[in-house]
Amino acid sequence: MRRLRALALLAAAPFALGQAKPELVPDVSQREIEIRYSFTGADLLLFGAILYPGGRAPSRPADIAVVVKGPTERIVVREKQKVAGIWMNVESARFRSAPAFYAVASSRPLSELIDERTAAIYELGLQNLQLSPGTGAPVEVQRRFEAGLLDLRRRGGVYIESPSGVEISEGVLYRGRVSIPAQVPVGTYTAETFLIQDGRVVAGAVREIQIDKLGFEKFVADFAERWSLAYGLIAVAISILLGWAGSAVFRRR
Repeated sequence: MRRLRALALLAAAPFALGQAKPELVPDVSQREIEIRYSFTGADLLLFGAILYPGGRAPSRPADIAVVVKGPTERIVVREKQKVAGIWMNVESARFRSAPAFYAVASSRPLSELIDERTAAIYELGLQNLQLSPGTGAPVEVQRRFEAGLLDLRRRGGVYIESPSGVEISEGVLYRGRVSIPAQVPVGTYTAETFLIQDGRVVAGAVREIQIDKLGFEKFVADFAERWSLAYGLIAVAISILLGWAGSAVFRRR
């Protein structure tokens, strides 16, 4: 029996080697991004290599998709309508886990790489984000508010899709560039890399990126969070003082 098992393992070895999957060796250009008074955004480079079994890329190399996602947050989306000649908030929808920032870049359009089911599983593409609606509104209403939220954040520059934002050299080296706008919130971000072959995600890797405020900006943010009442009173006092100073200057003229 032992000899039969050994022979069976030896016979299955070539098939096991043939089924070996490629692997990713990813990295990011910056693990920490500092927000100071002069911060105008940052360019994040996601790069790495694809390790194929046997060390050779196949005739049809795999594709790459990279996703940079910011911390999730709860958000309320309100819809305005004109009532009696006045624009008013009429309906609203609550979402429990909308990412503050989302950017996806790929070597080819995602629709050419994977089917809708796979894209939904890995949240590849804006239409596949799991926003977790927090209201019991009908499906049609939820979809309308989801579309509105995606449109607002896309126009605000914090939701980005780049269907040709990843370059693959010689079938094994890749690099993708994602622009981080200046208005992103602080927190822990994730940079995910997906290796896609024959319509399937065969490998993935995650790296964390920390975005934080430093210097005077960090002091103001911490003060506003810990002593919100005092921060509000000081802000009002400064506004009154600046208004009085401006009016005094104009009176002298």
